[in-house]
Amino acid sequence: MLRYVVALCLLALSWAQDCQVANVQVMQNFDRTRYAGTWYAVAKKDPEGLFLIDNIVAQFTIQEDGKMTATAKGRVIILNNWEMCADMLATFEETPDPAKFRMKYWGAASYLQTGNDDHWVIDTDYDNYAIHYSCRLVDSDGTCLDSYSFIFSRYPTGLRTEDQHNVNQKKLDLCLLGKYRRVAHTAFCESS
Repeated sequence: MLRYVVALCLLALSWAQDCQVANVQVMQNFDRTRYAGTWYAVAKKDPEGLFLIDNIVAQFTIQEDGKMTATAKGRVIILNNWEMCADMLATFEETPDPAKFRMKYWGAASYLQTGNDDHWVIDTDYDNYAIHYSCRLVDSDGTCLDSYSFIFSRYPTGLRTEDQHNVNQKKLDLCLLGKYRRVAHTAFCESS
C-alpha cells in the first residue's frame, strides 16, 4: 500500500510541475564579476551526443570590455575508444537578462558541441555552488527535448552539505531531479 501512495505522490508531483522552458527561473541580479573564476563540475545531466565525461573544470573570465568568456577542460572518448582531454573556449553573447547567455564554442574541440547554446545560470552563491542549464531543443509543448546541466562547485571534492538541499530543489524545478550523474575528478587532464 505504501508503494502505491508514494507512486501516486510522485505522479501528482510530476503533473503539478511546470517543465516549460519559457518558465525556467534564472539567478536574479546575477553578478558576473563575483561569478568569475574556477568552477569544478561535480554533477551533470548529459545532452544527446558526444560530450565531456569527467574531470571538467571551467574558468570564467571577464574581459576588459566587460564580456565574459570561459575555458573548459575535460575528459572525452572519441572514435569509441580514444581517451583524451579536450580544451574548449566559449564566448558569450549577452541577452537582456544578465543570467542568460548565448554560448559559442571555439577551438579544436568545438566539434563536441552544437555551437550556439543558450546557457543560463539558474542559481549560485558565488562562493560554493552554481547550477547551469541549457536547452538545445524545445518541443512543441514547450518542454525541453535535449538539455544539459552542470552542478558546479568551487571545490573539486564536491558540494558542501549545507548546499545540497538548495541544489536538489533547483534540480526539481528544472524537471531534472534524478537525471544527473556524478562527475569524477581524477587529475586526468592535469598532465595534458
